[in-house]
Amino acid sequence: MDYSTRRLIPQTWQESFIRMLSPLIGFLAHRGFSPNFFTVVGLIVTFFAAAAIISGYVRLAGILILLGGLCDTVDGLIARSTGKASRFGALLDSSVDRYSEFIIYLGVAAYFIGLADYATATCVFLAQCGSFMVSYTRARAESLGFKTKIGLMQRPERIVLMGLGALIHITALQFVVWAIAVLANLTALQRLRCAFKQDSIEFEEDIILEP
Repeated sequence: MDYSTRRLIPQTWQESFIRMLSPLIGFLAHRGFSPNFFTVVGLIVTFFAAAAIISGYVRLAGILILLGGLCDTVDGLIARSTGKASRFGALLDSSVDRYSEFIIYLGVAAYFIGLADYATATCVFLAQCGSFMVSYTRARAESLGFKTKIGLMQRPERIVLMGLGALIHITALQFVVWAIAVLANLTALQRLRCAFKQDSIEFEEDIILEP
C-alpha cells in the first residue's frame, strides 16, 4: 500500500462503525427524518461545542464535537439509505462541514488565548488552514478530473481527534492541535502530489498514443 493511501483511522474501523449505526439509521429513516435535518442539527451542536470550550467546559465541548461529527455521519447515511441524496444536499453538507470546523477552531483558539497560550492559539490557525486546504485540494482536483480522496488527516480524523483530545485532557487537546496543524497540511500536499502523478501518467500515455 502506498503511504499516501493510509489513514490515521483505518477504513475498516470506519466501515465497522457505520455497520454499528445501521439499526439507528433504519429507525430514523423509517420515522421520516431528513438528511438535511441532521446536517443543520450538527451545525447547531457545533455552536454549543464552541461556546462550551470558550466557557472552559472542555470535556463537555469534546462530547459535543463528537456528537456533531456523528450527526455529519448520520445525514449522509440516511441520504444514501433512503435514496434522498441530492445535489443541493451534498452542497449543503459540504458547506456546513466547513462552517462547523471554522466554529470549532474559533472556539479552541479563543480558549487558548484566554490561557495566554499564544503558541497553541497560533497553531490552531495553521490547523484551520490545513483543514480547509485538504477540502479545497480535493474539490478542485476532482473538478479537473483527478481522484485525490487520500491522506492521513481527513475530516473524520480531525473531528474524532479534536473531540477525544478535549475529552481526555487539555494537554491532549494541545497535542491534537499541533498534530492537525502538521498532518492536515501534509494531507493537502499529498493530494497535490497525487494529482501531479495522475497528470504525469496521462501526459506520458498521450505521448505514447501519438501516431
